[in-house]
Amino acid sequence: MHRRSLLAAPLLLLTPRLALAQADLPSQPPALTAVLDRAGELAPLRTVLVSRDGERLAARGYAGGRVDRPTNIKSASKSILAILAGIAIDKGVLEGAEQKIAPLLKADLPADPDPRLSEITLGNLLSMQAGLERTSGTFYGAWIASPNWVRSALARPFVDEPGGQMLYSTGSSHLVSAILTRASGRSTLALARDWLGSIEGFEIADWERDKQGIYFGGNQMAMRPTSLLAFTETCRSGGRNRAGEQVIPPDWIAQCWQVRTASRFTGDAYGYGWFTRPIDGARAHYGWGYGGQMLYVVPERGVSLVMTSTTHAPSGRTGHRDAVHALAGEILAALR
Repeated sequence: MHRRSLLAAPLLLLTPRLALAQADLPSQPPALTAVLDRAGELAPLRTVLVSRDGERLAARGYAGGRVDRPTNIKSASKSILAILAGIAIDKGVLEGAEQKIAPLLKADLPADPDPRLSEITLGNLLSMQAGLERTSGTFYGAWIASPNWVRSALARPFVDEPGGQMLYSTGSSHLVSAILTRASGRSTLALARDWLGSIEGFEIADWERDKQGIYFGGNQMAMRPTSLLAFTETCRSGGRNRAGEQVIPPDWIAQCWQVRTASRFTGDAYGYGWFTRPIDGARAHYGWGYGGQMLYVVPERGVSLVMTSTTHAPSGRTGHRDAVHALAGEILAALR
């Protein structure tokens, strides 16, 4: 694994047009200022960015965190990967969410494949319903130590049928990255830069690859919080960038946010690469990365949020995930 590049990512030079001071903006409501002042009490928290109806209201850094410095967004990158899959469908690179994955990954199938591998669809991977044993959690270390992540993910035993329960697995999202690469003949990073490059400020600063050169689908991606907010705001705007250009198919965003299953760990609904839960009485769609890397879209309030945190400890078991959800609720309440 190419860890040195991600460790160096925060030291990347920033272009002046993307730099943003760590200060509240003039249009920020006083109630929001009070909430963000208190947010500094959350020790792992590093940045919070708030946008409403396309206007950036706040961009705060805490404990040395900077909104204009690349940070590892971990599994929050699964939300970006899911959007790339939809653009690939719209461009004809892929057939659709019901497309079977086995023909696309034929070279990496086991020698004597389980017949159920031929039933897994692209949509099953995106919704974490492939049925294969997970590669996350206690299985993660052994999986990334394997010589070929794609083959290892496809060789997992079935613990459920395709389309069954949600089995959160970064191996499934990595298979999506491999599919995008095989189907297009281009790297997933090249696709992201091409297809999402018209989003003002969007940039993937660094991204790890597996030993075969496939970019890590759903993990180890470095982005500036400002860049992540630009992506999040584009999703909130129905896939249009600030110039009004259609970057992401709006019907695909709706499909990503459609409830298809639910996490057995949190109970939150899951679509294609995005979770959904009520926050402050509103329906919020969010991406979540290890340690508390978060992006939220709350369409009925016109709000987009980004929060980043340290990556030293899991946010679920420590309670930090619940704390940032609560902070999102306080922010929404302050903007009523």
